[in-house]
Amino acid sequence: MSMNAGKRVVVTGATGNVGTSVVAALADDPQISSILGLARRLPGWSPPKTDWAPVDLREETDLVRHFEGADAVIHLAWAFQPTHNPAATWRTNVHGSLQVFRDVAAAGVPVLVHASSVGAYSPGPKVGAVDESWPTHGWPEAAYCREKAYLERVLDAFEPRNPGVRVVRMRPAFLFKEESGSEQRRIFAGRFVPGPLAGPRTIPVVPDIPGLRFQALHTDDAAQAYRLAVTKEVSGAFNLAAEPVIDAGALARLLDARVVRLPRPAARAALAAGWGLHLIPASPQLFDAVLRLPLLDSTRAREELGWNPQRTALEAIGDMLRGMRRGAGMQTAPLAGRKAS
Repeated sequence: MSMNAGKRVVVTGATGNVGTSVVAALADDPQISSILGLARRLPGWSPPKTDWAPVDLREETDLVRHFEGADAVIHLAWAFQPTHNPAATWRTNVHGSLQVFRDVAAAGVPVLVHASSVGAYSPGPKVGAVDESWPTHGWPEAAYCREKAYLERVLDAFEPRNPGVRVVRMRPAFLFKEESGSEQRRIFAGRFVPGPLAGPRTIPVVPDIPGLRFQALHTDDAAQAYRLAVTKEVSGAFNLAAEPVIDAGALARLLDARVVRLPRPAARAALAAGWGLHLIPASPQLFDAVLRLPLLDSTRAREELGWNPQRTALEAIGDMLRGMRRGAGMQTAPLAGRKAS
C-alpha cells in the first residue's frame, strides 16, 4: 500500500445496531478508503465506500479470503438469541469469534478491534466507577456475560502469540439509537410488547429495584471510538460510557412516570415467569447480571483516543424509545422496522 492510500477495513456484524453506525463512521473518514461489511443476510443499505459479502459465523470455516489485504478487522458479530438455548449462542459468539481471531492472524491483518462489553466485567460498585483493570470474569449465570468474559481470556492468550497484531478491546455500556428501537424491542421485550407503549405517560410507573443503576451510550458515539481505534496507534481495553448514570428516577423523568419501590426478588420472579413462558426474551440471569455490573470510568478513551460522546445517556435512551414507538429501523435484516418485522 502506498503512503497516501487509505485504510481498508473489514467489519463483521456490519448490519446490526453497532455495525451500521461503525460502517457509517468509517465511510465518513477520509483516512478510510474501503469497507467490506460481512453479514449473514445482505442489506438493502448502500453506504459509501462499502462492499458486502454474506458470512454466517455459525458455518464459516475460512475467513482469510475476506481478511487478506485488510488494514483492520472490526469484530462486532454477535447473537443475543435464542436465550433459551445457550449452546446456540455459544456456537455463534464464541466459536465464531475464535474463527475470526485465527483468521485475522492467518491473513496477517495488523489490527483487530473486538467488541467486548461492560458485561464482561465481574460484579462491581454502583457508586464510583472502575477502570479497565477491573477483573473481566463476567457474571457466570448469564450466557451473554459468560461469552464476553471467555473471549477476554482468549484474547489474553492471542496477544502474546501474535505480537504483530495490535488488539483493541472496546467495553461499552448499553448502546442505543433510534434505528435500533424495533430490534431492541424484539431482543429484550419480545414481539408481543407493542412499541407504542414506550412513550411518555404510557408507562405509569418505573420500578425502583435495588442495584438498578447502569450506564448508556448512543451507538453513533460508540462508533466513533471504533473508528479512532483503527486510525490511532492504540491498543488494549477502552471503557465507553456517557453521563449521567441511569437509575429509576432518571427513567421516570424521561417517561413522565412515577417511581415505585420494588423488591429485587419480586421483580426477578415476574421476569422469570415471563421468560419461562417464552413471553419475554430477556433472561432472569441477564437481569441478575445488570444489577451487579460496575459503573465504567471512560477516562482512558477520552485521553488516549481523544473520544468524547456527543449525546448524553438520557438522549441515547430517548432516541431508542422514540424508535420503539415509531417502529424505526433500517434496510438491514437485524434492524428491520415494524412494517418489515
